[in-house]
Amino acid sequence: MSRTLPRALTPFRHAAYRRLAVALTLSTFASGVWVVALVWEVIRIDGGPAQLSVVSTAGAVGVLLPALLAGVVADRVPQKLILLVVAAVELAGMSLVAALSVTDHTALWHLAGVSFVTGMGMAFYYPAYSAWLPALVPESDLMAVNGFEGMVRPTVGQAIGPAVAGVVVGAVSPGAAVAVAATCSLLGLVALSVVPLTAVRREFDAAAEPQHPVRSALADMREGWSYMLRTPWLLATLLFASLMILVMMGPLEVLVPFLIKDRLGGGPHDHAWVLAAFGIGGAAGSLTMASFPMPRRYLTIMNVMFGVGCLPLLAMGLSNAVWQLVVAAFVSGALFSAPMVIWGTLLQRRVPPHMLGRVASLDFFVSVSLMPVSMALAGPVSEAIGLRPTFAIAGIAPVVFAVVAIVWARLPQDELAHPLRDDNQSIADEPTDEPTGEPDDATSVPA
Repeated sequence: MSRTLPRALTPFRHAAYRRLAVALTLSTFASGVWVVALVWEVIRIDGGPAQLSVVSTAGAVGVLLPALLAGVVADRVPQKLILLVVAAVELAGMSLVAALSVTDHTALWHLAGVSFVTGMGMAFYYPAYSAWLPALVPESDLMAVNGFEGMVRPTVGQAIGPAVAGVVVGAVSPGAAVAVAATCSLLGLVALSVVPLTAVRREFDAAAEPQHPVRSALADMREGWSYMLRTPWLLATLLFASLMILVMMGPLEVLVPFLIKDRLGGGPHDHAWVLAAFGIGGAAGSLTMASFPMPRRYLTIMNVMFGVGCLPLLAMGLSNAVWQLVVAAFVSGALFSAPMVIWGTLLQRRVPPHMLGRVASLDFFVSVSLMPVSMALAGPVSEAIGLRPTFAIAGIAPVVFAVVAIVWARLPQDELAHPLRDDNQSIADEPTDEPTGEPDDATSVPA
């Protein structure tokens, strides 16, 4: 059967992954509906931008606070149990807001509180999900798995879910849209419950002296940070990613609407087209990358694609028509999502299994921690130097950062020393990335 399936579909040979894929799709759809319904529920109770900011900030704080601890939990507790708890918490929050809305008892603090708690759940979701996948599918299918996920999130979570929410809000009410989200969340929980439970891929020394839980958790965090600092490809990529997010996320999220409105004479529907193009491009890029084996020069290609994927922002700053923004957004979405497939697979194949949750949480923390800073800086910087120079920096600087990361961490030598063959060979047969006291010349950061 595997010979007749396209590479991107091979993970669906496994019953466990088929169930997880259904759960992921339902959960992603519920999240897409929830995001839009939450905004209109704030508006329904006569809230404005300031009130919506309170709710959004509560969710962002909820994500950031436990992000590092979540990786420790993912390496200690069976990941299915973590995801079940997260799904149950999200279901409870959505159900509560739906009931409050239908009975007209919603207050702003209700929405902020639920947003905070569901944000905390998201912080635990990503490390647990990333650490669980290698236990459910063989290594040869990880590229396809990450490609499928990269396709589902933009199409279902950023396009279909919000579109359905808009229809339900307009036809009925925000509370009805939240009820739709809660129903899909419940179905996703049911689908997740039938995925087989797998053991944590970590050995604990029963003879070791028991430690206080807090000291033990801190020791696990320290071990994760130490691994990151002593693993050049990981450190270089995360530093590059943090700088890239700092310079490009604010212009993309904050300044594009003003670019459309103030310079191109467009409106909300034009902004929707740009967002849709970015999502569709991301889905196409993810699915395309999932259809190919892991590239031989995987580290170089990944970082170059991330950097080049920001260049369309330069074109956005120079555009004089909305259709040019749409094309640039599609290209950027494709080039940005394709290397994410490599990145997810790379973590799952090169990071030691017992540390994958912690490393995934560090990745997640880096991804979200500088987004608010970037968005806060975008407006003042554009007012100081202008829209075009701001978009030029956002488009060009990541290319420079990518080149510096590749050269500084000697990524071409590293990827040749640690090939990721596209077969079913055990990771135990590959060269290990476990840091040692004497790093070899091919993978050490140059002084």
